[in-house]
Amino acid sequence: MFKGSIVALVTPFSRGKLDETALRRLVEFHVKSGTDAVSPCGTTGESPTLTHEEHHRVVEVVIEQALGRVPVIAGTGSNSTAEAISLTRHAKDAGADAALMIAPYYNRPTQRGLFEHFRAVARKADIPIILYNHQGRTGVTLQPETIRALTEVGRFVAVKDASGGVEYASRVLELCEGKVGVLSGNDPWTLPLLSLGGSGVISVIANIAPGDMGNMVREYLGGNAKKARRLHYRMVPLMRALELEVNPVPVKTAMGMMGMISPGVRPPLSGMSAKNRRRLRGALRGYGLVK
Repeated sequence: MFKGSIVALVTPFSRGKLDETALRRLVEFHVKSGTDAVSPCGTTGESPTLTHEEHHRVVEVVIEQALGRVPVIAGTGSNSTAEAISLTRHAKDAGADAALMIAPYYNRPTQRGLFEHFRAVARKADIPIILYNHQGRTGVTLQPETIRALTEVGRFVAVKDASGGVEYASRVLELCEGKVGVLSGNDPWTLPLLSLGGSGVISVIANIAPGDMGNMVREYLGGNAKKARRLHYRMVPLMRALELEVNPVPVKTAMGMMGMISPGVRPPLSGMSAKNRRRLRGALRGYGLVK
């Protein structure tokens, strides 16, 4: 249902407050760049430090600015089932095309708990849901068997995977028999997961290099694996630079260097070290994104 290069959109701040003007510019940038969908209010969008009012407003602004020209996949995950229901219902009412839901974090539910959590959300908000598996962020793995069971009780259309990798993606695709797509949640994994039958990526690098990431996915899905590999290896040094510190610190720093947004992040995140800033700038310069 959703495929291609989907940007994990950053949330721009100005003096610590949501910068709606910059957010609208970013949506326009992605529409013009051919990004296949935008996904606000995920980890890259610093959703844990947004107030409920800010979270709602980010989703609303992105939908308003997109004007139906590009699908909007709103992050609505929480480790509180009631809060996840509320955020997902808001996204649906605001006009989002789908919701992206991380597995509950910190409280580490069992597979039964995960199943009941997602089923409860699906019952209360009739919207396509993309599940998000990231053991490093949540402390739990959303098992392929649980995903298969969820397809029987709600509109679960895909899984974004940032921790399982090749074996995990293979098992999801095998068990779900076309009912669920797999989207890479880790930029360097995108090409390998496409080779297994994956549908695309929810990408961090697409914030600054949307053309190359989008073209890589399109070339592979269009049958030109050789060109897709060239684009993959072109992006690898930049992907590594965006992993120098915890996401989204490097990508927002890069966007600041490129003049796209103010690079500020919210505490407890902090700015990049001077050493890593130099390494990041070198990677951007090598890619031709800054002078």
